[in-house]
Amino acid sequence: MKKLGLLLLLVSLSHCGRPIQTAEKPNIIFVLADDLGYGDLSTFNENGKIQTPHLDRMAQQGMKFTDAHTSSAVCTPTRYGILTGRYNWRSPLKQGVLTGKSKALIPNHRSTIASVLKNAGYTTAFFGKWHLGWNWALKDSTNFGGEGWDYEDFTTIDFSKPITNTPNDLGFDYAYGHSGSLDMAPYVYVENGRVTQLPDTVTEDRGKYTWWRKGPTAKDFIHEKVTPNFFERAFRFIKEKNKNKTTPFFLYLALPSPHTPILPTSEWLGKSGLNPYGDFVQMIDAYMGQLENVLKAAGIEDNTLVIFTSDNGASPQADFKLLAEKGHHPSGIFRGHKADIYEGGHRVPFIAKWPAKIKAGQLTHTTICTTDLFATYAEIAKHSLLDNEGEDSFSLLPLFFQSTENQYLRGATVHHSINGNFALRKGDWKLILSPGSGGWSFPNAQTAKAVLDTLPPLQLFHLATDPEEKINRFAAQPAVVKELKALLIDYIQKGRSTPGIPQQNDSIPFVWKQIDFIGEE
Repeated sequence: MKKLGLLLLLVSLSHCGRPIQTAEKPNIIFVLADDLGYGDLSTFNENGKIQTPHLDRMAQQGMKFTDAHTSSAVCTPTRYGILTGRYNWRSPLKQGVLTGKSKALIPNHRSTIASVLKNAGYTTAFFGKWHLGWNWALKDSTNFGGEGWDYEDFTTIDFSKPITNTPNDLGFDYAYGHSGSLDMAPYVYVENGRVTQLPDTVTEDRGKYTWWRKGPTAKDFIHEKVTPNFFERAFRFIKEKNKNKTTPFFLYLALPSPHTPILPTSEWLGKSGLNPYGDFVQMIDAYMGQLENVLKAAGIEDNTLVIFTSDNGASPQADFKLLAEKGHHPSGIFRGHKADIYEGGHRVPFIAKWPAKIKAGQLTHTTICTTDLFATYAEIAKHSLLDNEGEDSFSLLPLFFQSTENQYLRGATVHHSINGNFALRKGDWKLILSPGSGGWSFPNAQTAKAVLDTLPPLQLFHLATDPEEKINRFAAQPAVVKELKALLIDYIQKGRSTPGIPQQNDSIPFVWKQIDFIGEE
């Protein structure tokens, strides 16, 4: 096998469709849930047991996407792809996720959704879980590291000093949130680069659903109240912005839920009849109903684009076994879950509502990717993408408008697992460049290496006839395997999957393991 020996590089794109014809740019609200499965919303899962009436109504009043995918099966990489329009594996992060102490992943010079919209006259705001790294001020860098839950954080991080390379440096006028997942210390809120209260204690929780890692905690950071806090602050932002309608706004609301710790507030405990995870999902749904009411009361619902989706599939921390016993499957009919290269890892619920432009009750089975948000928002802002912007992003506006003149241009989509394993989807075919899940479900390298060693090195599934990914057609379809492998190699080598001048991916200081699977005979 001839190996390509390439250290993943970057890409670029210069494709923006015709600008939308509207006298007034819309407000844009993007709500990103955390570890919410495709089958967790009742509108996407007719057999599901979690009732989500508010999001169901949003789907009925807007457009529902049944074949939407995140660029990765885990948090950090997906968030990178959303904000930059670039596949996460083109960045220095080739596998895994960042921690609460990690340095900034996105360099300040790279364009983001926020910077593009800000330059187009939008007021931009971020609330929630960042999980893309920023640079803490340090007292002592010699022992700095770990996964962000050490007592040592008190002696290494100087919480009284400004933080650098924050969301404010990437285009957000206002930013309020926490560094990593809700189970990753330090547990402090950061507002525009400053900790709102210094941590003065160490907390941890080891409950089945409620666990979080030990780490420094501030008095104003109460885990149970974090999700409500973000929603309520977002509501206040909308109300304040509505007093001054001279500029449109972009609001990125990155929820830390229903990721662990699974902490529905007291009034929601037991409401789903399933377990705390089901309760937590229903709580999020209720807050989305409140968001709709805030927009209506402000009189701006009609020309506000609201998109709701998740950063990856549901986590097994939801207790899949118990949920299955009660008839609920977070991944719906699909195989796998968070972290996996299988559909359950990266196929997510995706809803778009924009009454002024999107006809109610629209349904599409077109394959899309969350990297497409960059080009979509850029086209709304009438910003023509440069070659080093949104390298893997295709505008969704032709789908929103059901356009007959312009077409949605995505030809194929790259998927990525927590272990750095690849898949390429084109049409009904999906080629996985690994023998197993690439993540946490069976079979995987951590618990079933002996099984993996007996399996074919590649997996090929025909999703139209086999959505559960049960029948590997790798041996029976060599021409399809060859075509998809060649296309993936082309996407990697060109540093982009969109038309334009080739770009470079970010290099790494070690030989990237996935290259072993991307060779040609």
